[in-house]
Amino acid sequence: MKPERIAQTFSAYFNAKPDFIARAPGRVNLIGEHTDYNDGFVLPMAIDHAIWMAFRPRDGSTVRLFSSDFETDSVFDLHSLTPGKGWVEYAKGVAHELQQAGYILRGFDAAIAGDVPRGAGLSSSAALELGIARTFAAVSGFEWDAQKMARLAQKAENEWVGVNCGIMDQMASAASREGHALFLDCRSLEIQHIPLPKGIAVVILDTSTRRGLVDSAYNERRSQCEEAARWFGVKALRDVGLGEFGKRNVERGLSEIAWKRARHIVTENARVLEAVEAMKSGDTKRLGLLFNASHVSLRDDFEVTNDALDIMVACAQGQDGCYGARMTGAGFGGCAVALVEEEKTGAFVNAVASAYRHRSGNEAGIYVCKASQGASLIQL
Repeated sequence: MKPERIAQTFSAYFNAKPDFIARAPGRVNLIGEHTDYNDGFVLPMAIDHAIWMAFRPRDGSTVRLFSSDFETDSVFDLHSLTPGKGWVEYAKGVAHELQQAGYILRGFDAAIAGDVPRGAGLSSSAALELGIARTFAAVSGFEWDAQKMARLAQKAENEWVGVNCGIMDQMASAASREGHALFLDCRSLEIQHIPLPKGIAVVILDTSTRRGLVDSAYNERRSQCEEAARWFGVKALRDVGLGEFGKRNVERGLSEIAWKRARHIVTENARVLEAVEAMKSGDTKRLGLLFNASHVSLRDDFEVTNDALDIMVACAQGQDGCYGARMTGAGFGGCAVALVEEEKTGAFVNAVASAYRHRSGNEAGIYVCKASQGASLIQL
């Protein structure tokens, strides 16, 4: 999307010119699924699909928003926020948490549009939250702090919207660097920017199947992980290493289902750390094998894939030039991600689209992505 387009949308709706444009990207998680709310390690990448907001400050405490994607508008007052329904709740939630944290906010007018596929596990909600936070920082005159804004946006989604997400999505949208993946320790929030290996493309494969997080088994999986952590006597499953997990395997005072959930988290954390080293050394083949192993664990131990995801991953893994593929996001539908030899990307895309259509009866949405910058601001 070009910035000029959202600026034109603002002008047409508000009959004025915007002062700024905020951009906040969606993300794809390369590896480290469901580890974030277990205080573990993740390796997401901000993508070149984003939420764009053209805006200008206004006097007083009124916020007026127009979504060109939904073709609806919404108005709320910063001093009388009440929960409701719909996309505007993400904006209201961020406003609420900023004020709770002591920020003095100013109202604004904004037009919003985006090209992050909704419901596909690419964090369109986090992108909207960080776009709103970036806008409030600009109009209200406070300094942008990527980590702090990510935490407040996460809190908004947890407590206002009611989705028990971890910190990864918001951190990826807030703090990523162009050309790099974001290695994040979800306990300390320490980050490292890891360069993507040369000669590869990251390809997102949308199954065209959807399931909302609030209505899915996401919260159930989280509860099962917490049950396992209590059994191990640790704060979170991040504190259980592969060696300890293997030693405790004979004891089994834990339910079979919680044991399987824990096994995924423990092995997935190890895979993330190994993936970081593989990327640093340029070992793309090893990285691809880690992708494949992650999918098997998510399918068999965490049980968050569905038929469409399993078919899509198999279609991708069977193509020439594919190093590895796995489901990405919370699961139960949405997207897979594949690591592909750059020169073979065109053939890969065509072959996967055809194979997936033949095996599932669905049309795939396929996006060849670049690693992009986190939430940013353009002054007009």
